[in-house]
Amino acid sequence: MTQQEVRWTADQVLALAPDVASREAGSRLGAAGPWSGAGSSGEGAVWGLFKGGGSGPYRTAADLADVSGPAYTCSCPSRRSPCRHALGLLLLWADGGGGVVSRGPAPEWVEEWREGRRARAGRKAASGRSGPEGGPSDPEAARRRAERRAERITAGVTELEQRLMDLLRGGLASVERTGDGLWEEIAARMVDAQAPGLAARARESGATVPSGADWPSRLLEECALLHLLGQGWLHRERLPPALAAAVRSRVGLPTAPEGPPLRDDWLVLAQYDTQDPKLTTRRTWLHGSGSGRTALVLSYGAAGRAPELTLPVGLALDAEVSAYPGGLRGVLGERFGPPAPAVTRPPGVPVTRAVALYGEALRDDPWLESVPVTLERVVPVPDGDSWHLADAAEDAALPLTPAARARPGLWRLVSLAGGAPVKVFGECGHRGFNPLAAWPQGAGGAVALC
Repeated sequence: MTQQEVRWTADQVLALAPDVASREAGSRLGAAGPWSGAGSSGEGAVWGLFKGGGSGPYRTAADLADVSGPAYTCSCPSRRSPCRHALGLLLLWADGGGGVVSRGPAPEWVEEWREGRRARAGRKAASGRSGPEGGPSDPEAARRRAERRAERITAGVTELEQRLMDLLRGGLASVERTGDGLWEEIAARMVDAQAPGLAARARESGATVPSGADWPSRLLEECALLHLLGQGWLHRERLPPALAAAVRSRVGLPTAPEGPPLRDDWLVLAQYDTQDPKLTTRRTWLHGSGSGRTALVLSYGAAGRAPELTLPVGLALDAEVSAYPGGLRGVLGERFGPPAPAVTRPPGVPVTRAVALYGEALRDDPWLESVPVTLERVVPVPDGDSWHLADAAEDAALPLTPAARARPGLWRLVSLAGGAPVKVFGECGHRGFNPLAAWPQGAGGAVALC
C-alpha cells in the first residue's frame, strides 16, 4: 500500500475547513447517500459526483499528492476552498466504509484539472526563477533608508517614554475616564514612526481598560513591557546579539531567514487561526523528526478568508524549513513529496522542565508569550472552575489558559485521556498551558485540540 492510499482521519479532514460554517456543512455531507461515482486512485486523487439542487451533479475532486499541499475543485458556486462538498467527499473517503472505492486511474476531467494545476505551478516557478535577483538594487540607498527609519523609530520611542512617564505620574485611574482614545493616539504615533510592533503593543495595552477587576495590574504590566522595549531600542548597541535581534523584531523591523534551509521529515503538530479586523493569521507548528527542531510557520489571508497553507495535524512532510533569527519561527520552503500520515511522535518533557524552558527563553526575548512544549505523561484534572495538567511522574501541574478552558478541545482531551496519562503538545507561557494536540498512550495518531 502506498502512502497516498493510507486514509486520513475525520479530524484531519475537518482541519482543512476554512471556517466553522464550512466545517459544520461538510460534516453533514460525509454520507454515501448524495454521492455517486466516488473513487480514489493510488496517486492521491479522490473524486465524486454530488447530487445537488442544480440541473446536474456537482463534480468534486481533491488532489492529496500535490507537494504544495491538498488542492480541491468543485463545480458548485461556492467561493470557499475547500467547499462543503470537498469536505464531505474527503470525510466519506476517510471513513473507509466503501463509499469511495479504489478505482485505479482517475476520470479524464479529474486528470485534466490536476495537469492544469501542475502546468500553472510550473509556469509560476519558471517566472520566479527568470526574474531579477531579489534584494535592493542600490545598497547605499538601502543603508540610508534604514538609517532614516531608525531615526524615526528613536524619535517615536522617546515620545512613548515621555507619555508613559506622564501616565504613571497621573495615576492609572485616569485611564478609565479617557477610554481607549489615549492608546489609539499612541498607536498612531508609533505607526508614523514606522514602529508597527510598538503600535500593536499600545493597542493591546488599551484593550485591558477596563476588562475585569484586575485591569490596573495588567495595564501596569503592559506599560512595563512597553517601557522595557523602548529602553531596549534606545540601548540596542549594548545588548547581547540574541536580545538585540528580539528588540528589532518586536519593534517591527523586517527580518529574513538566516543560514541554509533544514531538510527533515516535519510532523504537523498543530494549526490554528487568529483573526483581527484586517487579517487572518494561521499558525502552524512543525517538529523535525530527525533534527528535533520545532518551527512556527505563519501564513496570512485577508479578513474573513483562510490562508492558503493547510496542513492537517498528524501528517508529516519531507520539506525544507529556513529559520529566522532566534531559531523558533521558520518559513516552509521546497517540498519533496505530498503530506502523509506520520509514524512518529515528538519527544516529551516533564512539567517542571517545560516551565524551565519558558524561563530560559525569556532571557533572549522578555516579551515572549509562550514556547512550544510537548508534555510527556500528564492527566487533565479539574480544580474548581479551572483545569490543570498534572504530571503523572512528579508532584507538579500546569494550569490551562482561560482560552483553552473555553474551547471544546478541552473535553476532547479529557475524553482521550479517560483519567490516564497522555502526551500533549501546546504552548507554555505566563498565562498557563494552551493544549493544541494530544496522543493517547500506546498506538494512535495525533488528535487536534484547536
